[in-house]
Amino acid sequence: MEITDHIKSLAVEGQLLAAAAQEAGTGARVPTCPDWRVRDLLRHTGMVHRWATAFVVDGHTSYHPDGGEPDLDGPELLDWFREGHGLLMDALGTAPAGLECWTFLPAPSPLAFWARRQAHETTIHRVDAESARGGRPSPVPAAHAVDGIDELLRGFHARRTSRVRTSAPRSLRVRATDADAVWTVRLSPEPPQAVRTDAALEEGAVDCELSASAAELYLTLWNRLPLTAITVTGDPEPARTWCEKSGVTWS
Repeated sequence: MEITDHIKSLAVEGQLLAAAAQEAGTGARVPTCPDWRVRDLLRHTGMVHRWATAFVVDGHTSYHPDGGEPDLDGPELLDWFREGHGLLMDALGTAPAGLECWTFLPAPSPLAFWARRQAHETTIHRVDAESARGGRPSPVPAAHAVDGIDELLRGFHARRTSRVRTSAPRSLRVRATDADAVWTVRLSPEPPQAVRTDAALEEGAVDCELSASAAELYLTLWNRLPLTAITVTGDPEPARTWCEKSGVTWS
């Protein structure tokens, strides 16, 4: 996906998130994040949007702390969230292609990194808001889901901070049934190593395979859907290990 695609996704997902949060009410529980209510979701995501905006606008070349979450609720909190989402959209849309600033995952450029990261940050939390509202969730386009799986497997969990480890080598294959994308993930005492290939080029047997639509895999790997939502073949233990240890938390 291109930077412009990520910015378009960010625009749509932020609007859907705000609409679902408004319908649910800020006091509603968030089933996909049991410790949160909608107010917590809005405060967190709005804070992350402003944190990302600061890197893009101010060009911080090293880590810069976030500004904290506001003590707001109700309509004022929704207004604050929408404002921050708009500021992020403006920042990404007007940033120069040669933007230099701090990032924390590999990317073709800092601008590509922040557009991609915030598009997926907002998508996952939009799903959270819709879980609080109830009803049928908005779809995740296949191309966006494939990109998000790639970021998660080859970005987040390639880092030393990943807790997805196994005492003995294990292997996990992730197969999108509606896209030509397959990932083979090697688990060990070290951080996971994931390789993406076209479906026709996959090689070797694996201990466990996860298969479903790209959107279902995306949400399952982010622990927004249960393993029962997808097809698990082979030894289910690597899949359970992923679900138990793959959570990404704000630090």
